[in-house]
Amino acid sequence: VQLVESGGGLVQPGGSLRLSCAASGVTFSYYAMSWYRQAPGKERELVAEITTTGASTNYADSVKGRFTISRDNAKNTVYLQMDSLKPDDTAAYYCKAKRVGRASEYWGQGTQVTVSS
Repeated sequence: VQLVESGGGLVQPGGSLRLSCAASGVTFSYYAMSWYRQAPGKERELVAEITTTGASTNYADSVKGRFTISRDNAKNTVYLQMDSLKPDDTAAYYCKAKRVGRASEYWGQGTQVTVSS
């Protein structure tokens, strides 16, 4: 099982980025997907999550209205569209795959997002 994140980088405050997480080695549609982030010296926190079909999503209060999670099961990929970025959004962003009804879960290696002028 492999999850590979991409799309991170340096962006100015108010800018946008779109993160992608491509999955392989799993039946992607069996897995709920989520994005987490971890800033230096802080605990990893949930940013957004999406159900297997994409019918339902959930967001941390700090990103509601600015971030959008989506998935394309045909491409085995989950996305995180991040708009109106703030310096506080600076962190390493990780995707996680959680098998519905099972204990198994998998993490990607992370992609760095830095919001700075």
